[in-house]
Order: sequence, then C-alpha cells, then structure tokens
Amino acid sequence: MNTVYLVAILALASSVATASDPSPLQDFCVGINNPIDGVFVNGKFCKDPKLVTAEDFFIHVNPANASNPLGAQVTPVFDTQLLGLNTLGISLARIDFAPYGLIPPHTHPRATEILIVIEGTLMVGFVSSDLDKNRLFTKVLNMGDVFVFPKGLIHFQLNVGNVNAFSISGLGSQNPGLITIANALFNSTPPISPEILAKAFQMDKSLIGHLQKQPWYNNNY
Repeated sequence: MNTVYLVAILALASSVATASDPSPLQDFCVGINNPIDGVFVNGKFCKDPKLVTAEDFFIHVNPANASNPLGAQVTPVFDTQLLGLNTLGISLARIDFAPYGLIPPHTHPRATEILIVIEGTLMVGFVSSDLDKNRLFTKVLNMGDVFVFPKGLIHFQLNVGNVNAFSISGLGSQNPGLITIANALFNSTPPISPEILAKAFQMDKSLIGHLQKQPWYNNNY
C-alpha cells in the first residue's frame, strides 16, 4: 500500500477513535455569555474561576407540559441551560409523557444516551446502521429499568400506558445535538426537492408534497 495512503488511513482511524468532547485541562470552565466578563482559558472564554460559585453548577428542573401534538416534552439540561457543564462532557434531559405520548425517531450525533424510567411504562428502541442491516432493538421498560441508545443511531421512546410517565436521560456530551428524522426530511429550510424524496422513499411526489406541508412539531430539545 502507498505510504501516503497508509498514513492517511491511520490518521483517520486515530481521529475517529478519539472523537468525543475534549477533556478539560482545569477543574472547571463555567461558560459565560459575555466574553468581556470572562477570561480566556484553554481556547474558550470562561467565567473567572475566582468568581465561580455553587450556583454555576445548579439548576432546578420542573415537570414539563406534555399537552402537545406528540404528547411528550423534553426538558434539556445542556451547557446552554447549565453553564457549569461546559467542558465536562455530559448533559441530562427530563422527558415527560402524556398517556401514549411519543418522542419520535431521532438521533444525537455527538452522544450516547442512557435512560432510566422514573414513572410509567415506556417502549423504547433503536435501529442499527446499514452495515448491520438496520436491525430494530426494542424493549418495554418499567419503573427503574435502564436502557442505552448507542451514539448516532436512530431511536425513540413511547409511553405505552394510559397514565403519565417520565424518564431521565444522561448524554455523553455537553451538547449532544439532535436530528429529528421527520422534521429534517420534510421540514428542512429550504425544502428538499420532492423529486429526491419521492425517489428515496419510492412514493408519489404528491404525497411528498403533502408531507412537506404538514406542521411538523418538535418536542425534543
């Protein structure tokens, strides 16, 4: 094999293997919205460590109103809500479900998600990649059950009970990102060409047009 290609392949493999939020080089780096009031630490503007207090690492999360078209609502605790998470490589979300509420298929491009059911019964699942023949892994979870969604894979959560439910998710990034599949495909700005979607889904173009006109709701983050 050509030496240049070998070096390139090894470099790519190394970069993929180490891809994650960077490790902090100090105890904390509380994010700050106005750089004028911050200091430059490890390439980021952070609150002056001498001015950091316990409040920078604290937030209270209330139950969310799940009365929306999908019957579920996520309350994120990411670096934008809790500035003390900056550089720590983790985040959290509370998910409240009305009866039969749904968090639709979505992905987190930068994080693995681990979920624990606090109340109610959920059916959860994820789909593996094309190389694994898109296998569906599903499980019905009850109070205290834990389930992991691998990084970047499409997954969902559904309340299968006729009572409210809620769960807590931990995510392996301070900013895990979100791609809700239906929204991304049918509600992009500007719209994806109906010809492309019709061919991809093997549907009539008029049906694609109908889907693109729907008021797609995002109950995620």
